[in-house]
Amino acid sequence: MLDLIKSQISESAATKTAILNDSSITDAINRAAQACIKAYRNGGKTLFAGNGGSAADAQHLAGEFVSKFYFDRPGLPSIALTTDTSILTAIGNDYGFDRLFARQVQAQGVSGDVFIGISTSGNSTNIVEAIKECKEKGILTVSMTGAKPCLMDEADIVIKVPSTSTPRIQECQTMIGHIICCIVEQDIFGHLKK
Repeated sequence: MLDLIKSQISESAATKTAILNDSSITDAINRAAQACIKAYRNGGKTLFAGNGGSAADAQHLAGEFVSKFYFDRPGLPSIALTTDTSILTAIGNDYGFDRLFARQVQAQGVSGDVFIGISTSGNSTNIVEAIKECKEKGILTVSMTGAKPCLMDEADIVIKVPSTSTPRIQECQTMIGHIICCIVEQDIFGHLKK
C-alpha cells in the first residue's frame, strides 16, 4: 500500500511538473486569467460548466470568485451552470441533456462574459454545445481538458493537461483553476491585500 501511495503522489507531481515545463500550457493559463480580468473590469462575469467531478470543480471555482481566494475583497460575479436542480431538470426534460449548458448560456450569458468548460475527455456534448452557443453570443470560451485531441479544442483558449489519466487531469484542473483565481484576484484587488 505504501508503494501505491507513493506512486500516486509521484504521478501527480510528474504531471504538474510537465505543466510547469510546458510554456504553451502556462501561456494558455495566463491568457485565460487575462480574459477573466478583462471580463470583470468591463462588468462581465464567468460561467463554469462540467459533468460529474468536473461539475464539482465548476462549483468550486465559481465559489472562489464569488467569495474570496487568498484575501478579503469584493465578490466577483460567477455562475456554475451545474447547481440549480429545477433549471437542470427542466432543460433536461424539455430539450435533452445535450442542451443543459447551452440553454443556460443563452439565458444568462452576454457578450463580454467568459465561459469555462471543464472535462477530462474534452468530448462532453453538453459543453461542446455550450461553446457553440457562446460563439454565437460573443462570449469568450475556455476549455480545460486532458491531453487527447477532442471536440472542446474548438474553444478560444484550450488548456490541455498533459495526461490521459482521469485523476491526474482532475487534480491539475483544480490547480489550474486556483492559479486563474489567484491571478484575477491579485490583478484586480491586489491593493487590498494585507
